[in-house]
Amino acid sequence: MEKIPFTPEGGEQIELYVIETTTLGGIDYYLVTESEEGDCDCMILKDVSNIEDAEAVFEVVEDDSEADAVIGVFESLLDDVSIVTDDSSEIDE
Repeated sequence: MEKIPFTPEGGEQIELYVIETTTLGGIDYYLVTESEEGDCDCMILKDVSNIEDAEAVFEVVEDDSEADAVIGVFESLLDDVSIVTDDSSEIDE
């Protein structure tokens, strides 16, 4: 499984496993997790890199409507995955 580096705001760089990627509206989104196997927490990152950036720059998707749209795409790409949001409501498409 592919890994990407990510530095949380105010934290140290960590390596995240990429579960799936998609592009919406010209923006690349990544469904990532810290664990390679089993049920685990995941997050959606979007690539906000500029052409002049030497490395990819990612930020966590925090906007609810943006997250819902991307979750719907990821769930349709990954038949065996169900994504549950922080408010414990399952997203079904």
